[in-house]
Amino acid sequence: MLRPRIIPCLLIHKGGLVKTQQFKAPKYVGDPINAVKIFNEKEADELMVLDIDASVNRVEPNYAQIAKLAAECRMPLCYGGGVTTADQAARIIDLGVEKVSVSAAAVANPELLTKIASAIGRQSVVAVLDVRKKSGLFSKGYELCTHNAKTAHKLDPIAFARQMQEAGAGEIVINSVDRDGEMKGYDIELARQMRAELKVPLTILGGAGSLDDISTLLGACGVIGAAAGSLFVFKGQYRAVLINYPTPQQKDDLCRTALRSYEKN
Repeated sequence: MLRPRIIPCLLIHKGGLVKTQQFKAPKYVGDPINAVKIFNEKEADELMVLDIDASVNRVEPNYAQIAKLAAECRMPLCYGGGVTTADQAARIIDLGVEKVSVSAAAVANPELLTKIASAIGRQSVVAVLDVRKKSGLFSKGYELCTHNAKTAHKLDPIAFARQMQEAGAGEIVINSVDRDGEMKGYDIELARQMRAELKVPLTILGGAGSLDDISTLLGACGVIGAAAGSLFVFKGQYRAVLINYPTPQQKDDLCRTALRSYEKN
């Protein structure tokens, strides 16, 4: 039986674990390997690790660090950052990573996903789309952006997500730029729109500040992935650094209640 996935998302900046707000001002929160060890103990469903420097600086993935993360990780691991070729994706899979995510390179060249899917299998290909609300008094809807939200594209995010699905993505991750690090809840409107249009597994990232926010998302969208960064690395109103994750019982209760709500709607 399919069930929702609750996924910690770790951001890597200059080799360390950081957290951002609206993709800005990265705050160092610890060592990535230590975080992985803790999430192992807490039995996280899976783990997403994104290197936020690689694509911006146009450098290759840090294979040495990826190998260390994969060797330590006891849950499915998704890595993204700097992947621009199918050979790079295959090398990352060979290191023990289950999924490879692509963002800016896929926006620049959607056919890249087809090549990567051919090399490593569609089930291991993840397209990460950074989405934000259009700015301006008379602007409506959403826009797609890349390179840590520094570059905007004249592409409709929903139509492009469908294109990524057709190109070979086995999963789509929608990352809300506006909600990143704000801990005020997911963009439910955006999540619902994407859920209605996509057939492949969907994961929503950006905005979770409590387990109630995850419950609200799952209650609105059903069996999808609920990813979060700040929620799983901060504790309390002063954002003290504390790696945390719901217990198996908390997770089961949350998912069961949320799916009942979704079925009623």
